[in-house]
Amino acid sequence: MISCRRLLRNSRALICAAAFLVPAMTMTSAQAETVKAVMMSSLRVMDPVMTTAFLTRDHGYMIYDTLLGVDSNFQIQPQMASWTVSDDKKTYTFTLRDGLNWHDGTPVTADDCIASIRRWGEVDTTGLALMTMVDSITRTDDRTFVVQLTQPTTLLLSGLSKLSSRPAFMMPERIAETPGTTAITEYIGSGPFKFVEEEFQPGVRVVYEKNEDYVPRDEPPSWTAGGKVVNVDRVEWVTMPDHMTAINALQSQEIDFIQQIPFDLLPLVETMETVDVKVIDKLGSWTYFRMNHLYPPFDNKLVRQAAMAAVGQDDVLNMLVGNPDYYQTCAAVMGCGNLNENTYGEEWVVKPDIERAKALLKEAGYDGTPVVLLQPTDLAMLAAQPIVMADAWRKAGFNVDLKAMDWQTVVTQQANQKSPQEGGWNAFSTYSILATSGDPFGNTTLSTAGRKSWAGWPDVPEIEELRLAYARAADAEEQKAIAARIQKLAIDEGVVGPLGQFRIPAAYDNEWTGFLEAPVTLFWNIRKSAD
Repeated sequence: MISCRRLLRNSRALICAAAFLVPAMTMTSAQAETVKAVMMSSLRVMDPVMTTAFLTRDHGYMIYDTLLGVDSNFQIQPQMASWTVSDDKKTYTFTLRDGLNWHDGTPVTADDCIASIRRWGEVDTTGLALMTMVDSITRTDDRTFVVQLTQPTTLLLSGLSKLSSRPAFMMPERIAETPGTTAITEYIGSGPFKFVEEEFQPGVRVVYEKNEDYVPRDEPPSWTAGGKVVNVDRVEWVTMPDHMTAINALQSQEIDFIQQIPFDLLPLVETMETVDVKVIDKLGSWTYFRMNHLYPPFDNKLVRQAAMAAVGQDDVLNMLVGNPDYYQTCAAVMGCGNLNENTYGEEWVVKPDIERAKALLKEAGYDGTPVVLLQPTDLAMLAAQPIVMADAWRKAGFNVDLKAMDWQTVVTQQANQKSPQEGGWNAFSTYSILATSGDPFGNTTLSTAGRKSWAGWPDVPEIEELRLAYARAADAEEQKAIAARIQKLAIDEGVVGPLGQFRIPAAYDNEWTGFLEAPVTLFWNIRKSAD
């Protein structure tokens, strides 16, 4: 490990402090081939069914596996299982591949998968809709189970191969029997890495070890499909809330990978000779805000429309990104560039219209009820949005209460359905990957079944009916027409406030290769070059 004296000579004193504070820094390459990564934030929520948070999803891909995967051509592929389908498209038979074992050494069975699907289907927006069309899921033998549908639907395969958020990860039956609304306490999967619980320090470090018994598929890796070949012994996620500290650590080779580089520090990182900068998710992300439809003032549609009209996407993206090479404005709730792109509402959700917002608030009879807006302070990709939103809303006449907290606290708060006066919230902003946002099921924001939906809990029965119609549609043309109707309702009803699209750069020590271009951060396939 590089000495503190040398670091001080190079004006890297912050790294010396981090080396003493973060136990991950004491691991030497002689002990194990280890990749040390600084992720978007610290990991505290461990159950990938309980939250849509990206970091928990990334944790899920480390230790769990999915029945099906998606490749870079958006094609669904076998992963843990292959499948056949009946002529009437209502009976699917899944067969587990050979060599699947849980991390405790027991074999993966059909019963485990059935329990996992049912738990996922209790809370996931795609799963909830899918389960309304499932007649039965039955075990044939230890390696085979059958899903009987009441009608043909695309949701079964698309749901079981879902990239994000809430992928349908498989768990042992005893764990998957935990209700979907209750957090699991045992973290055993069948995936390419094992979670090292004795070394887990919430908010500080997460450690994964290579699953030596994992049998990869034979195909080349592509997104979440193909062979998950692990070439390292350990992966350590270390927490460094200060972005400059993390960048200094990357330059001095104290760490190997930073998942997200803040855009204002990107020019600095690009000058570092030992560091490669890469946009791993070429499709990118879209950022948006959610309003709590359960309580005033956003239980009023006109107030929600006022909030959307007040915020300008250029203002958000300039503060968040700055470099137009990495962003674009977009009113489409299913993403510009995706098949269901639709521009309805762009005249008042892209450019700010403060006067329109003021008029809507007056028409709604807004009485100055405080708007509790959650502001994550430790995640660069989400720190700017609430600041711009708060400023715009105050100009329009909103009484804004900006609540600063770390991102993991925001994640835990999202599920809080209490009133803002009782510790709840009125609004927050986040972002999602475009790869999974292009249809009304992969797009978590478009579930509008009230309290059964994702945070914000909009209740728009017409959208729910249209989502089911989309799942039953005969072809892409019919789906696109349905998606256009969903776009209009989502904007008019204030289901989600689009804030634009952007691509996030990652950075890593150039001794490492094999980082897969994918919408999620994956740690298989990477390797360190020989000295």
